Amino acid sequence: MTDKIAIIGTGLVGSGWAIVFARGGCEVSLYDSAEGAAERAKALIAGQLEELATYGLLDDAPATVMGRISVAPSLAEALRGALYAQESVLERVDVKRPLFAEIDAVIGPETMVGSSSSGIPASLYTDHIACKSRCLVAHPVNPPYLAPIVELVPAPWTAPETVKAVRALMERVGQAPVEATREVEGFILNRLQGVLLMEAWRLVEEGICTAQDLDTTMSQGLGLRWAFMGPFETIDLNAPGGIADYARRLGPLYRNIAASTAEHRLWDEALIGKLEAQRREFLPADKLADRRAWRDRRLMALAKHMKEMRQEKDA
Repeated sequence: MTDKIAIIGTGLVGSGWAIVFARGGCEVSLYDSAEGAAERAKALIAGQLEELATYGLLDDAPATVMGRISVAPSLAEALRGALYAQESVLERVDVKRPLFAEIDAVIGPETMVGSSSSGIPASLYTDHIACKSRCLVAHPVNPPYLAPIVELVPAPWTAPETVKAVRALMERVGQAPVEATREVEGFILNRLQGVLLMEAWRLVEEGICTAQDLDTTMSQGLGLRWAFMGPFETIDLNAPGGIADYARRLGPLYRNIAASTAEHRLWDEALIGKLEAQRREFLPADKLADRRAWRDRRLMALAKHMKEMRQEKDA
């Protein structure tokens, strides 16, 4: 029997999740409270699947994958018989809380629910519902069908069996789940990204480098290694004696850097304007959509390369 997955909220993230699950062989039911949104998402997905096929990132024909995706007329219908539901609505507690109450009213006795929340813990919007032991955060990187990481973050009342089952599902459809042992604001990925962004904005604010040079430092330096290995493996390979050797050699440097940047200020309007001006000089606002499409094509090429690397490793 093919598993049914409900997608609740069909914006960019929800549509991306639909591709993940349909590509993985699941039946996908799309639901969005905005009239016509799910139908528009389905049309967008069709084009994305065609592009994925050109990069060899589909095991089945696009039409076959599309055949697994349908639009539900109601939330209850989307959830009917679903093994799992992925919620991807606005990143606001006042939106998620009432939605989860609606889900709770019509959900089946075994359906699990993951939220695409980027940093808001599930305890803030699931404490009032009966099915809360089957709810957790399952945060992706956008688009999830190209960046496989999924952060699984349980609320205090999430059942361990729920985390285990959602992890198994994500692995089965080709994602790379990681688990946080408990809730923390920003989870794992955005806490790491946040530290890097704070320093990036600081370097530009203090005139040490431009936004473009900062981005080049990442794309032509750190990012090349970080595309296929994490920071701990990176430093483990960057000293003759491994990570302990690296820590003893460069620990004092990083301690001094951290001590020099103890203050973390909000990005004020003047600084935002400075970065905006530098970015728009490089990329006019009317070219943002084109650049996003270029980014996705580059991610597809990278995903194809990573897939080939995994196949070589398994051979």
